[in-house]
Amino acid sequence: MYIRSISIENYRNLKKTEIFPSERINVIYGDNAQGKTNLIECLWLFTGGRSFRGAKDNELVAFGTKSANAEIKFYSREREQSIKLTIQNGKRTAVLNDVPVSYISQIIGSFCSVIFSPNHLTLVKNGPDERRSFTDAAICQAKPLYAAILAKYKRVLTERNALLKDIPKHRELEDTLEIWNERLAHEGSAIAFERFRYIESLKEKAVKFYEGISNGREKLDISYKPSFNAKSDMAREELKKIIFTKLCQKQNDDINCGFTTVGTHRDDISIKIDGREARNFGSQGQQRSAVLSMKLAEAEVLKEKTGETPVILLDDVLSELDRSRKNYLLNKLSGFQVFITCCEDDIKCENKFLIKNGKIKPEG
Repeated sequence: MYIRSISIENYRNLKKTEIFPSERINVIYGDNAQGKTNLIECLWLFTGGRSFRGAKDNELVAFGTKSANAEIKFYSREREQSIKLTIQNGKRTAVLNDVPVSYISQIIGSFCSVIFSPNHLTLVKNGPDERRSFTDAAICQAKPLYAAILAKYKRVLTERNALLKDIPKHRELEDTLEIWNERLAHEGSAIAFERFRYIESLKEKAVKFYEGISNGREKLDISYKPSFNAKSDMAREELKKIIFTKLCQKQNDDINCGFTTVGTHRDDISIKIDGREARNFGSQGQQRSAVLSMKLAEAEVLKEKTGETPVILLDDVLSELDRSRKNYLLNKLSGFQVFITCCEDDIKCENKFLIKNGKIKPEG
């Protein structure tokens, strides 16, 4: 998979432009606040995901304009394809291969990409929400139907939490909790099953990347930590029984709290370096290397599961790496189409773009 052309108009500070990237490495360089990250963010939106910076859609439209438009033409599944995005009135709409889609989620899986930016250090530094979101987003790209499972789990969880709040006033409703325990366990087991398998596959590849980035000085370990007693080799039915039993055991606690205290919405992913939690004991460089290793592993897993090579988006990834680590990283990216942003113009590659005041120009 690779992008043939990119057209952008009124996206944040980016001026109307069309560029034709290389199938290999593309460097976008320029001073800070010129629009480099805006370009990477725009490309990420074609996956169907939200802004990786946490921005709302209405914040993506250039000041003083009513709408933003972007289009990529790309090669995937042995044919030319295209996606057009329009952002207007705080809403994103999409046209996939000249056919409008009803929901933006319907483009998930059409264009696959993996992104790294300094913002993703929160994957290690912040709480479990960040790590669950990373895992779920990665699985969605490989298995688009997983998004529907997540949505259904969220709806069932919302209904159960509403019931928990009502029970103290209407004790007769307590008898209906078992139904919601069953439903939540059913959807939750599907999520846990996919997460276990994804993390096992990710770990195998991330460990190798980290070993290379750290020159073999340190060891990375990643594992899925559910909020219930389960193992990675369990079948879905077994996971369902364990979650259901745990929900029933915690029922009184949940009524007292007014929300569901156990389930896949409370799970975590453990990231350790040399046996110690990276969140509490890892240095800035170790945390950065761990996240970068996980992102590169994500690309490898996605390629393995879909048969398509995802586009890699690297925003300001090289600034804190020494020359040997930069060389290792760039060598490991062969075979992928890559977009790298940086301030320096000394990275050697065939395709370089200068960005200044939102204008993107190919070098030479």
